[in-house]
Amino acid sequence: MLISANPQYTVPVALPAVMTKNILVIEDNSDIARLVMVNLRGKQMHVDHAADGTAGLDMALTGQYHLVILDLMLPKIDGLDICRTLRNKMIYTPVLMLTARTSELDRVLGLEVGADDYLTKPFSVPELVARVNAILRRTDQYQSSPDTLEDSPLQFGELRVDPDKRQVLLGDKYIELTVKEFDLLWHFASNPGRVFTRGQLLDSVWGYGHAGYEHTVNSHINRLRAKIEADPAKPRYVITVWGVGYKFSGNESRQGAT
Repeated sequence: MLISANPQYTVPVALPAVMTKNILVIEDNSDIARLVMVNLRGKQMHVDHAADGTAGLDMALTGQYHLVILDLMLPKIDGLDICRTLRNKMIYTPVLMLTARTSELDRVLGLEVGADDYLTKPFSVPELVARVNAILRRTDQYQSSPDTLEDSPLQFGELRVDPDKRQVLLGDKYIELTVKEFDLLWHFASNPGRVFTRGQLLDSVWGYGHAGYEHTVNSHINRLRAKIEADPAKPRYVITVWGVGYKFSGNESRQGAT
């Protein structure tokens, strides 16, 4: 069933059996907002709602939410600007973007400014619930993973990648990366020498549901190279494997946290 103006339609919500999650829905369409809220509210879910971009951004900036469900087209401030502002202020609350726009460019832009996933309207309520589950589950797995050797900082020459602090240093200089740029770099650095196709990178870094948008990988690679490579035209770290994809090159040494 596709989402409609009928706010009475609900489905069983099998959300992760964890502490209560705070969800923020920023959506100006009252019917859609009500339907989303009805289907997510439950014993372990608390859902707040903002009907415009200004109010939604103010609420999201508190950092108290586990997930923001964000409409792309909003009054006052649109969803892209909200997402961009959150990431620029180092607020990494997961964002599920909703959009009525069907163009590939609009969906890719949402991912590139830091959204974790997107849904195109009209969408099914079961799919919405599945995407929320997946995002919360990935967040829980990351936060609950033990501080193991695999999660310690990695050093490749002058490049240091710290997953706990989500920091990147090139020599003694801090490198500012977006959420997805960092996730992409960490995925590469955790698998030095392994060749990944663009589809595999989309699945691993962006999650499911992004097949056909491989060029967003290209744009992230280009921006990442511009930030970490001495000469982006002759990269040392992120190497193109022609006809296949990309790999990360470098002599790795594990470092203890500082």
